Amino acid sequence: MLSLFSSDTRRNPYPLYDQLRARTPVFREPHTGHWMLFDYPSVRRALNDHQAFGSAVAPGAQRTSRWLIFSDPPRHTRMRALIVRAFTPRAVANLEPRIRELSRGLLDRAIGRGDEMDLVADYAVPLPLLVISEMLGAPSADYPVFRRWTDSMVAMAHAVAGDGDAGRAVAGFIATHDEMAAYLPALLAERRRAPCDDLLTRLLEVEVDGEQLSDEEILAFFQLLLLAGHETTANLISNAVIALAEFPGQHARLRAQPSLVPTAVEEVLRYRSPVQTVFRMTRAEVEVHGQRIPAGELVLAWTGSANRDPAHFHAPDRFDAGRDPNPHVAFGHGIHFCVGAPLARLEGRIALGDILGRWAEFELAGDAWEPREGFHVHGPTHLPVRYRATHRAAVRA
Repeated sequence: MLSLFSSDTRRNPYPLYDQLRARTPVFREPHTGHWMLFDYPSVRRALNDHQAFGSAVAPGAQRTSRWLIFSDPPRHTRMRALIVRAFTPRAVANLEPRIRELSRGLLDRAIGRGDEMDLVADYAVPLPLLVISEMLGAPSADYPVFRRWTDSMVAMAHAVAGDGDAGRAVAGFIATHDEMAAYLPALLAERRRAPCDDLLTRLLEVEVDGEQLSDEEILAFFQLLLLAGHETTANLISNAVIALAEFPGQHARLRAQPSLVPTAVEEVLRYRSPVQTVFRMTRAEVEVHGQRIPAGELVLAWTGSANRDPAHFHAPDRFDAGRDPNPHVAFGHGIHFCVGAPLARLEGRIALGDILGRWAEFELAGDAWEPREGFHVHGPTHLPVRYRATHRAAVRA
């Protein structure tokens, strides 16, 4: 599939995005037959116009068909109404003290071992996974299992790409799904016996118009939360460090003006979007830039490209920690806007503030980093970082 999916391009897809946006913002990829959208208006339309672009795509295996992001109204409307009642802004805000405690503990542990760490393995991945584990009331000892499950779900991108690893990825996900389906009932039974102040209990108890989530629907949300809640935040944290290393002037600006941490997080989401593309299916024939896309076609809307569209962002290839306004589509748009966006933003603000507070200075310890396996996500598999630690308090963001 072109060069979009090579390791070199996935590490830095933006020059290719620029070419495609300018020359062929809409085209049908010949190897798979999938349609691709690259400019901001087309991507935003695909995200927002659910009458033309449906979300019931279930890529690679029908076991994902019950995920909220792969459902259309009216089922999507019902499920989202129930989930947002359990996943409230207040519930997310109440997590802040514990997230700060986990963040500082991970950084302190790494600093205690020396002046270099793998940011991904030592901090960016475990932080959101530990948060999700605690939200669900799952034992912290299960963290390695959760990590293996998320890796398996990310690898499902091979099924859409149609490459040689597609069969392996689908088989791996089926095994992961079955493991998760066997794992969750014990947690649900425990919450029914002894309700707790956690997300799993609220998912069991939430009710709208006399309807509740089934155990199968809770499993689907558990899978989605584990994947999106971990992958997006881990890449957001890692990409923030990469961006600050790439733009030392903005790094210095952020240290001088810590109040910019929230806008810097938004700029990371735009400049190095943790999710690079989302999947849609045309529900009827759609015309985009004069091209007719037939009904029933899989469409890849490249949010990572839309967020660098010079028609909508001034100097889009420049990281600007104070960019405002910043109408990026990193969390989607419309009825499928990411339910977990407030949590990802909170974790990103805490992580960036703690990194700036605990490291007086830092630099990447390698010239190139290996990108995550899934072509739809953007971030490093490992990120060695050298730093000089400080005993100053973390930046309060």
